[in-house]
Amino acid sequence: MAHSYKSLKEDFVSNLSGGSIQEINYVTAVAPAALMLWSALQSRQRFFLSHSPKAYLTDFLLNVCAILFATTIYSSAPILLNLLLLFPAACLFVFPPARSRQKPALKGSYVNGVALGVKENQSLDPLPERPFITAYRGGMIVVTCIAILAVDFRIFPRRFAKVETWGTSLMDMGVGSFVFSAGVVSARPILKARLAGRPIGLSLSLQAAAKHSLPLFILGLVRLYSVKGLDYAEHVTEYGVHWNFFFTLALIPPLTALFQPLSRLLPTVAVFSLLISFTYQAVLESTKIQAYILTAPRTDLISQNREGLFSICGYLPIFLAGQAVGFDILRRNMSENSNTVSGTQQRQQVLIRLVSWSAGWILLFFLSSSYRFGIGIQVSRRLANAPYIFWVAAFNSTQITMFCLVETIFFPGVYKATEKGIEAQECKKATSRILAAFNNNGLALFLLANLLTGCINMSVDTLKMPRERALGILLGYAALLTTVALVLHEKKFSLKI
Repeated sequence: MAHSYKSLKEDFVSNLSGGSIQEINYVTAVAPAALMLWSALQSRQRFFLSHSPKAYLTDFLLNVCAILFATTIYSSAPILLNLLLLFPAACLFVFPPARSRQKPALKGSYVNGVALGVKENQSLDPLPERPFITAYRGGMIVVTCIAILAVDFRIFPRRFAKVETWGTSLMDMGVGSFVFSAGVVSARPILKARLAGRPIGLSLSLQAAAKHSLPLFILGLVRLYSVKGLDYAEHVTEYGVHWNFFFTLALIPPLTALFQPLSRLLPTVAVFSLLISFTYQAVLESTKIQAYILTAPRTDLISQNREGLFSICGYLPIFLAGQAVGFDILRRNMSENSNTVSGTQQRQQVLIRLVSWSAGWILLFFLSSSYRFGIGIQVSRRLANAPYIFWVAAFNSTQITMFCLVETIFFPGVYKATEKGIEAQECKKATSRILAAFNNNGLALFLLANLLTGCINMSVDTLKMPRERALGILLGYAALLTTVALVLHEKKFSLKI
């Protein structure tokens, strides 16, 4: 890559100050709004039960293109886009749910989406499938993959790109959300082991963590050598000279496993997350570490990669915060008297827990960042400081709450089913194929998105690209990622985050 063009590319993503949290919330609200319209079409019209091109195209327009449009052509009017999605969903909602054409299960009847008369021995899985988690994680991967390439075009507002040091932006949230969502699903194998009466020891945890981290570490090395070998534009203050996000993802599982014995002494891993957050912030404020991270000369390997190394102290509590939420919402029964709790009551408990998590993290973020009522510390993704940790946790908890609400309203059969087979049918009906495909191959698609971004950037001048052509390239890129995701999904291949 020519030196002058490389400098222009680096300057294009450097020294940015971000945008408002309110705008980020409006833009990202498009994802649950689009899912609401998808859910209205599915529950009222059975629109996506078939594998027709029309169904796939509509799924793509709603769950992929909507967020692409929110970050590009509707970036200055995200509320309008939300209304355009919510209005038809509200109109469809007034119609009664479509009756299922599927035959009832042999050992139970099926009335209005609820299974009745099932024999007692047909027990449900204590760790049920959660379609709203699939939608949340799938949507998060979609917006992350879109932003990776879109940030290099002028059609993508600079306020959405990663900030230099202080401030908030859409892409800053995307990085943290990647880690938080990984924490949410990491709770499942731990819960499964506990339910089976065989808690995972430290050695087994480290082995599992190493198995999970090895491919991420290899991908980090591949990215490092490809960026350096191709003289590709890079933003050094993002992670450092050699560090990249794959290394961060690779380090979190073994660190979590190492701290597992200590976290067991606490009532919840959320407490451990808070302890790390407060301790790290105290160190930043009371020592010269913060100044070192932001201003030290890059004279050795540690100083050259100080942002990536020290930000682990922030990403680890984000992961643990996600894990705490996962422990609460992935279980079917949260009450000791599980035999007397109905599916509706269980769903109410999930919503109450999610609202509680959201409110708690929002309060912590407000107290840490407010100048009038709190400490007044600015958010910094570069430091991964306490306000950033609390912001990421609050945002993702709220997002999961909204996805859960959509499922609760449109697909009551998911949580009211009392027979395993019918529950599986309801979960399948409530899950977008495209979002499921992105969720099941998040890591593979994230890698592919990085490779495609590099190829496109080295093939065309993204800085001089007209808006119409830029949008066309982004649509083609999104369509290619979606096609690959669906093919991998159909082939039962899975490489999750």
